[in-house]
Amino acid sequence: MKKQHIFFDLDNTLWDFEKNSRETLSELYHKHRLEHLGVRDFEFFMEKYRERNAMMWEQYRLGKIDKKTLRDQRFPLTFWDMGLDAELAPAALTHEYLEISPKKTHLFPNTHDTLEYLADKYLLHILTNGFAEVQEIKLQESDLKKYFQTVIISENIGYKKPDINIFLYSMKHTGSNASDCTIIGDGLDVDIAGGRNAGWRTVYFNPEKNNHDEQTDFEISCLSELKTLL
Repeated sequence: MKKQHIFFDLDNTLWDFEKNSRETLSELYHKHRLEHLGVRDFEFFMEKYRERNAMMWEQYRLGKIDKKTLRDQRFPLTFWDMGLDAELAPAALTHEYLEISPKKTHLFPNTHDTLEYLADKYLLHILTNGFAEVQEIKLQESDLKKYFQTVIISENIGYKKPDINIFLYSMKHTGSNASDCTIIGDGLDVDIAGGRNAGWRTVYFNPEKNNHDEQTDFEISCLSELKTLL
């Protein structure tokens, strides 16, 4: 019997981006003593960085800015958003964040148990928007790579989810058909809408149980639910 192909998003689906990012930013906040540069407190810094980072990732996904702009400008613009001079942002924040954050290993509950269970029954793949060198480090440091047949990273192929071309590429690369494929991810407009448009089965990972109007085949709040769902 032909095995089904299960494609997982990485950030905020398996790898807990929010927790890992917060931990990294806390370390950098205290290391560089940002309160002495006029930053009100860590929570304010975290809030403004999260908003600016999300905005710039959306611009990057839409092709409005490039990788270098995203990386080099998000911390200075966070300072600007806090009402401070952008030039006050320590230059080291950019490379130190990229050095530290991918090596963090906080995963969502039951990640390893679920992947180990599924890997015996399905062909598992990673399908992620992101920068290749960073995503590879996350997979390696978190001991996730062993579960996956292939790792497909948008930067390597020139298309980003939800562009249908990344889904077409994924099918060609893995020798699968739309009827064989399921995508599991936390991004309604990226993973779920993109997968649905490609004819894939979709599973929305919604650990916070947020309300939404997007059409999805299945919805889960814990990864362990996949053991009985798939």
